[in-house]
Amino acid sequence: MQTFSSDQAVDLAVVQRSGFVESRHRGSAVVLAPDGSVALSLGAPDVPVFPRSTLKPFQAIASMKAGAALRGEQVAIAAASHTGTFDHLDAVSSILKAAELGPEALQCPPDWPEDEDTRAWLIRTERGKNRMCMNCSGKHAAFLLACVTNGWPTDSYLDPSHPLQQLVVETIEEFSGERAAHLGVDGCGAPLAAVTLTGLARMYSTLGRAARNIQADARAATVATSMLDYPEYVQGPGRSNTVIMEELDVITKLGAEGVLGLGTRSGWSVAIKMLDGSSRANSLVGLTLLAHAGAISRADADRVLARVTHPITGAGKPVGAIELAQPLLDLVD
Repeated sequence: MQTFSSDQAVDLAVVQRSGFVESRHRGSAVVLAPDGSVALSLGAPDVPVFPRSTLKPFQAIASMKAGAALRGEQVAIAAASHTGTFDHLDAVSSILKAAELGPEALQCPPDWPEDEDTRAWLIRTERGKNRMCMNCSGKHAAFLLACVTNGWPTDSYLDPSHPLQQLVVETIEEFSGERAAHLGVDGCGAPLAAVTLTGLARMYSTLGRAARNIQADARAATVATSMLDYPEYVQGPGRSNTVIMEELDVITKLGAEGVLGLGTRSGWSVAIKMLDGSSRANSLVGLTLLAHAGAISRADADRVLARVTHPITGAGKPVGAIELAQPLLDLVD
């Protein structure tokens, strides 16, 4: 089993330095309209990918289906790839407290937080890496709370045969409209289901429509609404996913290896996979595609992209930019 090839991919973005294109990001992308039809397809969006952390909102939904009583920022941190701020760690701790478990019950690997203040505190107090600071700790804490609620074993909660992980796969298949093409292991140790980008876009279309929607599936509505209400917990202050949700009210979730899912409250969605595994152009491509579809305004996309797309520098000064590749330029011109 493998994902799409370079021959199947298209150029989505380029890196221009001093007037010279030095790198290209090839990948696949798909845009779904609110009625579920494919509005735009680039590359090979019907070949399976590992969605990585773009699955976290749906893993959180599965934990809640299993009875994990999450509220507010707890829901957002369960769906997060957080940067490990003190607020993030407090939210994870509150879930573990509800489960009457300590950080040692987490089975995600110990890590340094991305947040500089927390990292400096850990170094200063000689605490080192820990599991709470790993960006997936909120998801794992929610897994544990679901297990405790049901009397399921907590020491094997990452086993694919565990009832919680079977429910996770069922939830992913329900929202994607597909059978999982393959089951692997994510970077945090959790089982990882492969679906197509089209399936992932279906998931984000449903999630986007569920936000602040009392007629939607209750758990999907809770997760989507909490992500938009507490965007600083989904990634971190000033980070791309958080800024997009704050400014545009669009569900946004990154995944490792160049994956991104976007869903609007009107039901438009985008799913992207960069074949080289880089995420640096994903916001540019994703918001451009939403603007091209008319789901957001071009002015709003440009305003937010100015905050989340970093320049190419030389000696600390801008000398270039991450830019759209020709297939996307042909769309927006």
